[in-house]
Amino acid sequence: MKDKRILYVSSEVVPYLPETEISSMSFETPRMVNQQGGQIRIFMPRYGNINERRHQLHEVIRLSGINLVINDLDMPLIIKVASIPKERIQVYFIDNDEYFKRKATLTDEDGKLFSDNDERAIFFAKGVIETVKKLNWSPDIIHIHGWLASLLPLYLKQFYKDEPLFNESKIVTSVYNQSFEETLNVDMINKIKFDNIADDAIKVLEKPTYNNLMKVAIDNSDALIIGSETIPDELKDYLKDSKKPVLDFKEKDEFAEAYTEFYNTSVLD
Repeated sequence: MKDKRILYVSSEVVPYLPETEISSMSFETPRMVNQQGGQIRIFMPRYGNINERRHQLHEVIRLSGINLVINDLDMPLIIKVASIPKERIQVYFIDNDEYFKRKATLTDEDGKLFSDNDERAIFFAKGVIETVKKLNWSPDIIHIHGWLASLLPLYLKQFYKDEPLFNESKIVTSVYNQSFEETLNVDMINKIKFDNIADDAIKVLEKPTYNNLMKVAIDNSDALIIGSETIPDELKDYLKDSKKPVLDFKEKDEFAEAYTEFYNTSVLD
């Protein structure tokens, strides 16, 4: 992976959030590429329960300050950055007072999904892409982890399809079992349509379940990785029908070689 540019976009990354399958792989995979001499950038949301002082986050003024239009409303984009200790890995945080100030990630204290998670997902996808544009950094691979990041492939292939910076970029999505039971805001599809995204690309989001959100990510990715030992049967079948390269689940102690080979032979080839 030497000198390859890989952009990692995740809903959660250790050490900034507790260890889960997603947050752990969102750290281990870039660390592996970093050790192989690749160039990496990691993006995640700046949730209000991330301790800015302990993790030494600071705002990057030159990247902040633009407004993203979400459902006809201007939402200011704030970019913060931190370095993972000992790893020399930079993490960029997408922030906005309206969406990410609350002291929680995706659910309230009763475990109920936030009603604006749909808008947060749209904001996160657009925020990452606009920031990478400002950095003028063209990734060879964009690797997606977690459902809050799952709209990024759709926006890259539809809303930003004429953006030359991403012309050669290949999109990989890891599909995990870490899902939610109910649906996101049922108005989500109209908020995405506001960005002139084709109806047939998002028809499945008339019911914004976890599985349907991941189907949209699968449709707009170039290759897929099964990130959990078990995933919903519906998604297993959908991956099979996609006819795209799929890497089966790998345990943490064996993933490095498999991911490297998959990147080199199935994604970049």
